[in-house]
Amino acid sequence: MARKFFVGGNWKCNGTVAEVNKIVKLLNEADVPSEDVVEVVISPPFVFLPQVKAVLRSDFAVAAQNAWVRKGGAYTGEISAEMLINLEIPWVILGHSERRALLKESNEFVADKVACALSQGLKVIACIGETLEQREAGETLNVVSEQTKAIAEKIKDWSNVVLAYEPVWAIGTGKVATPVQAQEVHADLRSWLATNVSSEVAESVRIIYGGSVNAGNCVELAGQPDVDGFLVGGASLKAEFVDIIRSALVSKS
Repeated sequence: MARKFFVGGNWKCNGTVAEVNKIVKLLNEADVPSEDVVEVVISPPFVFLPQVKAVLRSDFAVAAQNAWVRKGGAYTGEISAEMLINLEIPWVILGHSERRALLKESNEFVADKVACALSQGLKVIACIGETLEQREAGETLNVVSEQTKAIAEKIKDWSNVVLAYEPVWAIGTGKVATPVQAQEVHADLRSWLATNVSSEVAESVRIIYGGSVNAGNCVELAGQPDVDGFLVGGASLKAEFVDIIRSALVSKS
């Protein structure tokens, strides 16, 4: 079955009111493929979610960068899935490697977050990926399989999940997995899903790539059969993000 190309822009902890307005203006004026060709989701910091949602073009959606693992309560500083739903934010990024590394979020904790978010009606971009040390040790598939397995053990319905493969060694480093390397991991993940979840989920779930994606490498990456889009970091704050969205036109063509 055809999987719609997906491009997410993760702004991380960046931006001011003026800078956000400038980026949104650029996106609103951009000539990009229609939403039947590509699904675009923009993820600003929490404090800018209402601002972006209010003025962003209607064919782009908005995502939060994190959500708490339980319902709201005495959890200072956290944002619950219910709050995001109340703000009509449809998507959330969970399990990003920066949170796994810096905040010690385990596979199980991320899986619980995914299950909680889905149960409240959010769609989830679930991030997985290996470190350079793990890749050099030949552990890539084991690592991403264990991360995916933790999620698979907590959820039944994958229709609102996008898997984002982000090799940690390529995030913000300027290094990027080659198209062959990206395709290899994506194909292995799809095979794992077919064996351990179902062939239907394996065929339908979108597996996107993240890790120093830019205008110069996106077209070749997009042409790989199991690369269904991108989760873009630094480049999503620049004009070249429009070129990355346009790479949907060459995907699998």
